[in-house]
Amino acid sequence: MSYVTIHGKARLLAPALLLATLAACSGKDQPAAATSPAAPAASTATPAAAVEPAVSAKVQSMGTEQLRDSASAALRDNRMYAPAGDNAMEYYLALRDKLPDDAAVKSALTDLQPYTLIAAEQSLAREDFAETQRLVALIEKVDDSAPALPRLKQGITSGMQVAVKRTQDETDKIKKETENRAKQLVEQQRLAQQQATEAAAAKQIATQQEAARQESERQEAERQAVARREAEQRAQQQAAQQASARQAAAAAAPTLRAVSTPAPRYPAEALRSGTAGEVLVEITVGTDGSVTNARVLRANPARVFDREALNAVKRWKFEPVSSEVTTRRTLAFAPNS
Repeated sequence: MSYVTIHGKARLLAPALLLATLAACSGKDQPAAATSPAAPAASTATPAAAVEPAVSAKVQSMGTEQLRDSASAALRDNRMYAPAGDNAMEYYLALRDKLPDDAAVKSALTDLQPYTLIAAEQSLAREDFAETQRLVALIEKVDDSAPALPRLKQGITSGMQVAVKRTQDETDKIKKETENRAKQLVEQQRLAQQQATEAAAAKQIATQQEAARQESERQEAERQAVARREAEQRAQQQAAQQASARQAAAAAAPTLRAVSTPAPRYPAEALRSGTAGEVLVEITVGTDGSVTNARVLRANPARVFDREALNAVKRWKFEPVSSEVTTRRTLAFAPNS
């Protein structure tokens, strides 16, 4: 019987034909049961170990009438090969075990086998290997020399190997991805820890540098303060020494007694302009009382009264002294004086 023909046209007629076959089978079995009462006893005496796994134990335990009724109901509901334990194939296989010479049962199984074959190939295509194996077991129980059996079994083996390989590849892929993610996470954690360590080190260095800068500034400020204090102390010491020297010099120097100190001439221009001022001069008096040297130390305004002040002090006379004396005198210039 052609696979394509069965799948196309005969599929629609199969339930009706099988029902008719079942009815004929039921009519033939009644006399057989009457004339050969030993047959059912022989069938029920079959050891449980001889029952094929393709047919469930529940179906195998049914009587012939119950199997016929169940097969008819399965055909009406189009349960030709499924579900497991409640389909026409299993019921007819159980009937054949009980009635091995029943031609109607054999014919029904022959008609059902192509549909089961189609279902097995569809299950194999969708990789439902458990269902494929169940259907192949049904086909093999119907005809263990069916041409499609080696191909289906090989298909199951190859398909399972492919599925296992695919599952293993997917598992390996997931495992590899998980390992890669774990490595990436570890690397990210390492980088984050390294960055945190570097940031902490940089912060510590910055803190140390700031502390060092502040300490350096503090030390520099202290050094400058010490330097200022030392400079002030030196200045004070120098001032004290100079004052002591001046006092000593003054104490040691002879006392000058003026004999003649003519006033300086008032410059004509300053007098006309009403300009006033003063000149600080330093003079050296010789032992004979005359001024041997004179110089301007400060003049206000500058270079207005300088010459007249020097000319005046050079004419001054003092009483003779035992040694030269250097002293300072301030000469004032006022228009109204």
